[in-house]
Amino acid sequence: MSTRTDTTAPARPGTADRPGDRDHRTGRAALAPAARRLRALARAEFTLLGRNRTVIVTALLVPLALPFSVRPALDRIDLRAQGLSVGAVMLTAAIGFSLLFAVYTSLVSAFVARREELVLKRLRTGELGDGEILVGMALPAMSLGLAQAVVLSVGCTLLLDAGAPEAVYLTVLGVLLGLVLCAALAALTAAVTRTAESAQVTALPLLFISMIGSGIAIPTEVMPDRLAAVCELLPLSPAIRLVRGGWTGQLTAFEALVALATALAWTVVAVFAVRRWFRWEPRR
Repeated sequence: MSTRTDTTAPARPGTADRPGDRDHRTGRAALAPAARRLRALARAEFTLLGRNRTVIVTALLVPLALPFSVRPALDRIDLRAQGLSVGAVMLTAAIGFSLLFAVYTSLVSAFVARREELVLKRLRTGELGDGEILVGMALPAMSLGLAQAVVLSVGCTLLLDAGAPEAVYLTVLGVLLGLVLCAALAALTAAVTRTAESAQVTALPLLFISMIGSGIAIPTEVMPDRLAAVCELLPLSPAIRLVRGGWTGQLTAFEALVALATALAWTVVAVFAVRRWFRWEPRR
């Protein structure tokens, strides 16, 4: 009759798991594969983005050229009466155009194209969750938009005498909120877009409304009070207001909180709508 010897070494004093240690390690182990999956998907999407010359030209050149197209209109507006400068207004316009073209319109086309090519359907059969698929696909465009915002800020500061930001944290917060909201709105627009060819058409309404009413082409500060109050409720208006207010320092704490609350509300609504109505298979 044999006896089983327990070879497990006794735990040293002080090395036993504290409450929550095991859950913490399990959580980190679960996050690592998710991060790797997101990184792989983002890398593949970035490669596809680089191969699409039309999207690259639209995302890189349009935000650089469009701000100069609004310069003649700005010269006819008394910006100094509102405490604004041409450099600060053009900087905000450049960042706004970057959010619209580098992130929003490019992601609408990407989401629809991947859906019609059955890429989204195949991705859902693997380990990736729905949220991971959408986030992984959006990361390259969002990274491009963020990089453009940094380059445009430096360029406008040096070349257009925009000055240094008075509250840089508000500007950074506005850019980040704009990136997230544009990605969510792009997924929502893709849900009502039938083909990749019609993606540019379905993106036009929000594109024009944001350009005109959100303070990108024309500052809301120079609009009539009633019109400005309505325009400030548009999806991208809070982000643009935070960017400009952070640069000029004219945004009060209460106004910043209102803009932040409005931006978060739009983001929650957009994410909920995407979860409810986003289509993963081709529209027939």
